[in-house]
Amino acid sequence: MRPRAAYRVFRVVALTLVVLVLVAPLLWMISASLKTNVDIYDPDKALAFSPTLANYAKVLQQANYVEFIVNSLWVAFAATVASLVLGLPAAYSMSRFNMRKSALVVLMARVIPGVSLLVPWYYVFSNLKMVGGFGVLIISHMFVSLPLVVYIMMGYFDSLPAELEEAALVDGLTHVGAFRRITLPLSLPGIATAGILSFIFSWNNFMFALVLSDADTKTLPVAIFDFVGYASIDWGGLMAAATVVTLPIMVIALFVQKYVVSGLTAGATKG
Repeated sequence: MRPRAAYRVFRVVALTLVVLVLVAPLLWMISASLKTNVDIYDPDKALAFSPTLANYAKVLQQANYVEFIVNSLWVAFAATVASLVLGLPAAYSMSRFNMRKSALVVLMARVIPGVSLLVPWYYVFSNLKMVGGFGVLIISHMFVSLPLVVYIMMGYFDSLPAELEEAALVDGLTHVGAFRRITLPLSLPGIATAGILSFIFSWNNFMFALVLSDADTKTLPVAIFDFVGYASIDWGGLMAAATVVTLPIMVIALFVQKYVVSGLTAGATKG
């Protein structure tokens, strides 16, 4: 076998294995959500079973998951919009005015484990009587999304030619005007990437919502935890709830993946 043909075979086998590793847990989750708890524990019914929608009925009706879906949408949307409003000007300033020390601080905030700030935040927000409200959840989610927006958009702004803004300044625009009328329209793919990833990270956030929310502001990842009891686990309901959380994000990712890829690689060829 020629080396090129052997490489093609190896590539197909490797890609197939990777896809199976990634897709198998999702397929098991979806199939388990259509089974009763008895069928889930029965190895003979791993593939051949009678599907049921009782778990989804439990999730969407009895467990009041529609309210939790609305809570997650609101928190993720508000955190994403606030992060974009604050992060875009910050990323532009760091990119155009060579504020590399500030960029280093943002990068440090990006890699600091959120759990290290959870106890201080709870202490501060509890004294401010904010624990249990949507405001504290949005602020806590911005700890993840805001550095992400700044980090992505700095690379995107670096890839844009500064000559366009210099020409706008010569024509009489201020730096703010050039940013608003020249840079932002050219940065829409990067903004879409930052917004999508910010929304996904906020939608999936579990730790902050577990500690800082209450019964009225509970988000979907926390609501899933209700199916885990002290003595037993409702696997059918748990898998149905996990499917409800996962499928919207998967659909969004499938439709916007080209924007995410283009936005993440925009600054890779700078220089």
